[in-house]
Amino acid sequence: MAQTTALLRAIFGSLYFSVIVCKTVKIGVILPFSGDYPWVLPKSKPAIEYALETVRNRPEFLENIDIHVEYADSNCSETLGPLAAIDMKESVHVFIGPACDYAVAPIARFSYAWDIPIISGGAMVGAFENKKEYKLLTRVMGPYARAGDFFFTMCQNFQWNRVGLWYHNYPPGSTKGKSNCFFALEAIYMKWQTMYGVEVWNRDFDEDNVRPGDHEKTLLQAKENIRVIVLCASPDAVRNIMIKAHELNFDNGEYVFFNIDLFSSKNASERPWYRENDTEERNDKARKAYDALMTVTLRKPNSPEYRMFSEEVKKRAKTMYNNFTYGEEEVNSFVGAFHDAVLLYSLALNETLEANISISNGSHITQRMWNRTFEGITGTVSIDANGDRNADYSLLDMNPENSKFEVVANYYGNKKKYEPVVGKDIHWAGGLTSPPPDTPTCGFDGSKCPPEEPFPEYGIVIIVLGSIILIVLIAAFFIYRHIKLEAELAEMNWRVRWEDIIFGSPEKNHKLERQGSRVSLNRVKLDSNNLYLSSSVFQGAIVAIKKIDRHSITIQKPLLLEIKRIKDLQNDHTVRFIGACIDPSNLCVLTEYCPKGSLQDVLENEQIKLDWMFRYSIMQDIVRGMTYLTGTEIKSHGNLKSTNCVVDSRFVVKITDFGLHHLRSQTEGPEEDTFAAYNRKLWTAPELLRMQHRPPEGTHKGDVYSFAIICQEIVYRMGVFYLANLDLSPQEIFDKVKNGMKPYFRPTLEEFDCPCDELAGVIRKCWAEDPLERPDFPALKSIIRKLNKDGDKGNILDNLLSRMEQYANNLEALVAERTSDYLEEKRKAEDLLYSMLPKVVAGQLIRGESVAAESFESVTIYFSDICGFTALSAASTPMQVIDLLNDLYTTFDSIIEHFDVYKVETIGDAYMVVSGLPVRNGNLHAREVARMSLALLNAVLSFKIRHRPNEQLKLRIGIHTGYVVAGVVGLKMPRYCLFGDTVNTSSRMESNGLPLRIHVSPQTKEVLDNFGTFDLELRGEVEMKGKGKVTTYWLNGER
Repeated sequence: MAQTTALLRAIFGSLYFSVIVCKTVKIGVILPFSGDYPWVLPKSKPAIEYALETVRNRPEFLENIDIHVEYADSNCSETLGPLAAIDMKESVHVFIGPACDYAVAPIARFSYAWDIPIISGGAMVGAFENKKEYKLLTRVMGPYARAGDFFFTMCQNFQWNRVGLWYHNYPPGSTKGKSNCFFALEAIYMKWQTMYGVEVWNRDFDEDNVRPGDHEKTLLQAKENIRVIVLCASPDAVRNIMIKAHELNFDNGEYVFFNIDLFSSKNASERPWYRENDTEERNDKARKAYDALMTVTLRKPNSPEYRMFSEEVKKRAKTMYNNFTYGEEEVNSFVGAFHDAVLLYSLALNETLEANISISNGSHITQRMWNRTFEGITGTVSIDANGDRNADYSLLDMNPENSKFEVVANYYGNKKKYEPVVGKDIHWAGGLTSPPPDTPTCGFDGSKCPPEEPFPEYGIVIIVLGSIILIVLIAAFFIYRHIKLEAELAEMNWRVRWEDIIFGSPEKNHKLERQGSRVSLNRVKLDSNNLYLSSSVFQGAIVAIKKIDRHSITIQKPLLLEIKRIKDLQNDHTVRFIGACIDPSNLCVLTEYCPKGSLQDVLENEQIKLDWMFRYSIMQDIVRGMTYLTGTEIKSHGNLKSTNCVVDSRFVVKITDFGLHHLRSQTEGPEEDTFAAYNRKLWTAPELLRMQHRPPEGTHKGDVYSFAIICQEIVYRMGVFYLANLDLSPQEIFDKVKNGMKPYFRPTLEEFDCPCDELAGVIRKCWAEDPLERPDFPALKSIIRKLNKDGDKGNILDNLLSRMEQYANNLEALVAERTSDYLEEKRKAEDLLYSMLPKVVAGQLIRGESVAAESFESVTIYFSDICGFTALSAASTPMQVIDLLNDLYTTFDSIIEHFDVYKVETIGDAYMVVSGLPVRNGNLHAREVARMSLALLNAVLSFKIRHRPNEQLKLRIGIHTGYVVAGVVGLKMPRYCLFGDTVNTSSRMESNGLPLRIHVSPQTKEVLDNFGTFDLELRGEVEMKGKGKVTTYWLNGER
């Protein structure tokens, strides 16, 4: 390529012939051979060698150039480093390194006199920006000044212009000079002084000589001057400062800390607060303190190329230095910078040589390195006009969910732009949602807020008088309520006279006739065994009456208060209290009448069909009613069972027989040793059964147990405490439940009898032996709602039942009829879907699952059409053609039902069938299609065309075996389609066949030969479009 370019130049340019001569470039690398420096030679040399290989292998860098590298130890010394450069100056064209500031300075001064460029991956201090002194110095690592630019831009974004600096530095007179933190924060200091002309608050300390109380003293000084504090020190020193800040409550959201940590690895910067060898208490303090700290660091490359580069460098380092361990997840930024230094020099040298300028012209090469951008291993490398890299920086903040620091913003040096990371927010300390101000509202000393004036005397008078008036009003309110309550209690408007209750048929009551209700007189005698009289009427409304088995009732205040509480209850799922009759010999309670009877009656009535939506609704109604009761002063039911849950005309279940314990008898019902008494206790929780004197109001958790027993009734509809394959009397069940022996005795409940496993799990939790393990009704309300998603979407059922009641009272029959219609339509819809799609695929669609395309290694496809169909169609009417195809394909459809095949589609006179999908059947697919083809061919021979009975229908059949992909295509009218070359080949077999013959491909013949029962005749080679010559066979029959 270079020779061709030279030849073209010779002909079309200056008309001279140039001979390419191989030149030698000598690179002098001056780095410390040992030490804790991040740019030590064992770390950097593999990267430099890697870069040299890139330069040698890629012509856009250097072509026909021989590269030699010399290495010298700088010792990071201002004396030994320059001596190494002096030793090399006569033999090298460029210096790569040093990186230590004190070693770079003298060499960078001398290099101009030697005309040798110097490229450093360090030298980050601000002094090196003076290129009048350091004329040939190029810095490929972002100088500290760029970090200052980033920090200034970020503070502008947060509207801060006042910051403080707190950093580690060596004590005066130290031989170590100034620390890196001094130079790093010097950039921020100078930026603030340049932009605002103010002195920045700053404090330094020697982290190797920190006395107790030093950090606390500095923090208290900072409190009087700043709110944004910039830290720079070792990770342990910063952690100690932050722990002390936490102890002084500096992490309350008023202060913001920044840690300038440019060079830490990704792992070290993720959890800087954690120390494995520290106590849990101090780690917890550090984690809380670091909520107020953010980290400024160089942006870490994350490209796959950089990761591969890191692995290669570490591998080479291990090979070059036997006892050297890298110890980092990825190589540090300095190592990548020295790699990119080689690329930068190579690019500039290549352009210099192309311009026919000497390789020893260091000044010219340096100018070509400046003010240019290229893609290096560390990303986009942008060198400004002053020979310094525009570095990129990242801002890290701790994620409170995982306590790890994550990148929340980036600063791109070449664009001078601060950009937050999309989807990442800064978590400000103290729960703030925005940055705190850099200056308190009242100033650091409170001088910006005026002093509080003494509260005026008239204000005190107003407050006292207002308080007295308020107390009087509150007292008057409570007195009024008390008087009103006493008046309501004394009024006893709940009391019903026996004479006001009407017993009789609706024909004798004109009010009921006008309402259109039909009531029959079933029972008129009140006794303790009959819970309700279904035909009693009070004040024009049908009411339910329950007998109170007591001789007399003494009216006392607790009784009146309890009746008032019950009367004030209003809920759709609790029976409304009407009143009570306390006339001697006629003691009873009147409540809202529910014509469908008790829930037990509904469940034991086999004529009433209840699907699971109805059953869930019943459970949900009970839970809603009990949730309401538990939220009132009633708190609990105490006698919850299916006979105390009644069903109204709209099939809404309501809770009844709660409260009024002062009114009811203490020994209701039959004696304790009767069958009925034990049967009545089958709903009672075991802890209540064990009580000698259980409270009549029961307990909340006891009601949850009773609800579980009712749910089991709803699941099986076999009566209370149904036990499969076990016949026990109520007394035996009572004894087993009361004893509480493990395993705890409970009614039968199997997962497969429930619509979902979750319901069985909920019921078992509700009847747990330990009351504390049972959920409460508010929690059950949420659980049952999730289980009853379909039935909890509105009042569709209520509207349906209301309309049905207008035509007949026999709601059960109509529900059964509608349910039957629904199931029939559902069956028809499913049959229609099964006729369009395979049952397996249709089942997936019905369940709402997505149907993924599937590949099948071996299936057999059948194609057939009618020879002469076009001519026959032209000579027939459209209706005759339709009748012909309908008769033919109806015959075909009835035949293929006897084989393991799937009808794919019919297009005109073409008929396509496949075997071996969607359910694989091994190699049987070829046998099934072959037998089906013979059966169809026999049927065609006897098939009669209605309008042309004397004509023989000529069917042409082709079959082929191979690989296909099948799947559902489309949303509207979805079709199960086959794709692959096998489909095309099957069609070619049909189109190249003969009338009334079955044309078989060699692949199908090979499979059929395994069965040994088919009569196959060699046809010979057939020229097929797109296939060439294919040897095919005729299928004559089966032996």
